[in-house]
Amino acid sequence: MGDIIGWGIIGTGKIAKAFATDLGLLPDAELVAVGSRRAETASRFGGQFGVANCHASYQALANDPDVDVVYVATPHALHQEHAMLALGAGKAVLCEKPFTINAAQAETVISLARERKLFLMEAMWTRYIPLMVKLRELLAEGVIGELQMLEIGMAFVAPRDSSYYFFNPHLGGGILLDGGAYAVSIASMMLGGPPARIASMAHLGETGVDEQSAAIFGYEGGQLAVIYVSFKTSIPPAARIFGSEGCIILHPPIFNPTRLTISRADQEDKVVEMPFGGNGLNYEAAEVVMRCLRAGQLESEMMPLDETLAIMQTLDQIRAQWGLEYPTE
Repeated sequence: MGDIIGWGIIGTGKIAKAFATDLGLLPDAELVAVGSRRAETASRFGGQFGVANCHASYQALANDPDVDVVYVATPHALHQEHAMLALGAGKAVLCEKPFTINAAQAETVISLARERKLFLMEAMWTRYIPLMVKLRELLAEGVIGELQMLEIGMAFVAPRDSSYYFFNPHLGGGILLDGGAYAVSIASMMLGGPPARIASMAHLGETGVDEQSAAIFGYEGGQLAVIYVSFKTSIPPAARIFGSEGCIILHPPIFNPTRLTISRADQEDKVVEMPFGGNGLNYEAAEVVMRCLRAGQLESEMMPLDETLAIMQTLDQIRAQWGLEYPTE
């Protein structure tokens, strides 16, 4: 692998543009190619970000010899197809969250990566934000004692447009695979794995997708996590982490936080602030480039594939309680 690692992006939407911007912050990474379904869209994206190779198909992007790693930034329902397309072409893959529509798809993608001995990682950017790295260190140090309970919630008001992907079940719409994926992943990160028990409820809208939901997770050690997400109201994305000796408040927005407060009965509150550069997507890109590909690793220790699969299984269990299936399943 050369001094500069070449990136290709499948997709040209909002998240693809944010990622392309943040790649510019990494000295040993370069965006060399973009792939779209239409030549004019690829060319427009390429012109905005100075991309040399603009492809009018995803297959052409995957086959580009200048590309070392592909970032999949298409809608949820297309993640499996496009991740496998890139892996099939021998590329390392960073796949946007949610990793796939369901656990069966996730297992198929993971199996292909392991069979071909190629790097694969879910793009759960939250895990790599500096404050979240610090939070894991604080919890490991026992600053609030033994972790007992979590409360994680987020919501926004989505535009009432049936063509918007949030309302489209064919694209994996609904709030669970969007905001809910963050909440479930954060709970998994903090509590060390999937829950033993799940109780959940959702409101399904006119198009059949989940517009808001809440869930309680129970763990073998007695810990509990309460999760709620919605696109019918506005709730600042925050979390409260309760331990046997205190509480940590993770201030909004929890998907890319910069501030937390440690509260204990025996001392004054302590605020920890850790600003970061860019949109925050550069940290997950650096994990791929600097910690994994350079070291010859096939997956990230901070977002291992077995955990990604377990998170998708948890999301499946939640949907099963609602009787919600996507047309593409």
